[in-house]
Amino acid sequence: MRAAVTGGAGFIGSHVVDALLARGDEVHVVDNFATGRRENLNGTAAVHEHDIREPLDALFDEIRPEVVVHLAAQADVGTSVERPLFDAEVNVLGTLNVLEAARPHGAQLIFSSTGGAIYGECERPAREDDERRPLSPYGTAKLGAEEYLATWNRLHGGRHVALRFANVYGPRQLSKLEGGVVAIFVDRLRAGEGVTIFGDGEQTRDYVYVGDVVEAVLAAVGHDGGVFNVGTGTETSVNALFEACREVAGVEAGADHAPARPGDVLRSVLDVSRTERELGWRSRTPLAEGLRLTWG
Repeated sequence: MRAAVTGGAGFIGSHVVDALLARGDEVHVVDNFATGRRENLNGTAAVHEHDIREPLDALFDEIRPEVVVHLAAQADVGTSVERPLFDAEVNVLGTLNVLEAARPHGAQLIFSSTGGAIYGECERPAREDDERRPLSPYGTAKLGAEEYLATWNRLHGGRHVALRFANVYGPRQLSKLEGGVVAIFVDRLRAGEGVTIFGDGEQTRDYVYVGDVVEAVLAAVGHDGGVFNVGTGTETSVNALFEACREVAGVEAGADHAPARPGDVLRSVLDVSRTERELGWRSRTPLAEGLRLTWG
């Protein structure tokens, strides 16, 4: 099929592009290269340099996509706290641009949402129908974009899917971006630099390998629509993650602690039973193996 991948030069996007091409799809990358890197690009994909905050109608009329994997985003919680208008422009209005450009072509959207930033603090693994309690403008914007997808499904008979990602990690992740704690740890361990952990390090996250996330994206293509968690169902503390990274790196290093950051939740883990039941997907890569692949 003809697929457009917004943010296709980014961390997750470039892996999705590779997987779509590997199965024989015609793939168009749409990226403004604010954070995406040209070295991530697969040479057999068509590349369109474009900002999703600008109208996409003419570009999509040229591409005529059948599916749009919408990964372009402002993904930093801190930035969303400091610049909430910018965050909403990218994550809400940008998503609306993509939705409206895709609609005349009957294209399905697979939207990258967020688990931890939408559910807020978790007393147990969060389910899709749990109360949504975002603690940052980023989570609120992603939730707002999800609601637009759901409205477009009802209003226009769409089959758009929102995937609520846990903390995705793996090769090509930039250490400067939110959610890139694994990339930060391995980059600094490789360089022999110090590591800083915000808070006491006992906050927990659900770390899911990017290869598994790509499989979830592919599993969602053609589904009738809805919201699905994409994680492992297992929580790992930041302190334990650092120890695991240090072990795979084979280096002796310590970590300093700094005050917790505003907008960060203390516990975040996702229940993926609906995703397994309806999409036939479950993560397959244990954390130790994913870290080994990332370090390599």
